[in-house]
Amino acid sequence: GVPVGLSNALTVSTVLACARLVANGIAQVPLKAYVRSQARIGRLKRIDHPLLDLIAWKPNAWQTGFEFMQTLVLHLLLTGNAFVYISRAGDGRILELVLIEPRHVTMTRQRDMSILYDVGSDEGFNRRLSSRDLWHIRGLSVNGWAGLDMVRQTRESIGLALATEETHALLHRNGAQPGGVISVEGNLTDPQHEMLSEWVTKHAAAGNRYKPLILDRGAKWSGMQMSGVDSEHLATRKFQIEEICRGLGVIPMMVGSTEKNATYASAEQMFIAHVVHTLAPWARCIELSAEVNLLSADEDVDLVFDLKGLMRGAAKDRADYNAKALGAGGGRGWATQNELREGEGLDWHPDGDALPQPITAGANPGTAAQGSA
Repeated sequence: GVPVGLSNALTVSTVLACARLVANGIAQVPLKAYVRSQARIGRLKRIDHPLLDLIAWKPNAWQTGFEFMQTLVLHLLLTGNAFVYISRAGDGRILELVLIEPRHVTMTRQRDMSILYDVGSDEGFNRRLSSRDLWHIRGLSVNGWAGLDMVRQTRESIGLALATEETHALLHRNGAQPGGVISVEGNLTDPQHEMLSEWVTKHAAAGNRYKPLILDRGAKWSGMQMSGVDSEHLATRKFQIEEICRGLGVIPMMVGSTEKNATYASAEQMFIAHVVHTLAPWARCIELSAEVNLLSADEDVDLVFDLKGLMRGAAKDRADYNAKALGAGGGRGWATQNELREGEGLDWHPDGDALPQPITAGANPGTAAQGSA
């Protein structure tokens, strides 16, 4: 029975935590460009591209790349759609990217399957745009052209969380859970009731906790304890955290809902699972959408969010892995220096493309290990 929309959904701490977690996770990793034809044969050749400066550095006059991507992912996660106006020069070059709130955009699919976007504003501005001028990123979709509004899809879970929070707040604000009852024989007149209320406030309030209560005129005191229904109220609020996380695709542990039996090892696996199952799909969704909508058809470019940095272990663990990958201990290495340098966020070395060769009996160790040193 609680109306649920984007604005009040974000007042639920679990929704806010999930949105912030995913938005910050994508916004903090670098976006890189590679030659697509090289990637298809197993080699990554990183290149500079003007679009990287636009998205990752300064997409428009008032936002940084981090702020832009953070808001874009927030729209995408909660409403299923993100809309970005593409400002182009006369020759087709993209000059700036401007985010548009999803509530200001109405989509209409034409007979030829193209989509028109009617964009409005709070000031009364209205304009119709085509897909050439509006970059539309879709989340999970049923019809294929409009993403599912996740706030609407999980409105019952969010609504129950809002209702229980409101009920709990009223419980403490109004003192609806009294510490006990004072009963008297017969009926009290209004002046007597007011006098007794003032007396209770003065002598039996929290400031006089544990002091003996002196009653006359047949008055009796009965203490009250929290009932089982009240204690289940707390369990309901905890369960709603899991329900909202389930709807938004976030592991509860990542928003601070932990079990007592969680260990460091299991927590580490949870962090990896968060990158693989929560962040990576959203990253891939944005990568492909940017390639299709922002790059020309003849550009041989792949755009990739570098999520590897979020999954790197301790320095010692990475050093051990890299050493074995280069053939340390006499084994056959399976990675080049440049592949490992890429994983560490380092630039490629001109002589780092050769696979390390295994050391054989009688071979010169310096020559055999060339490429692995």
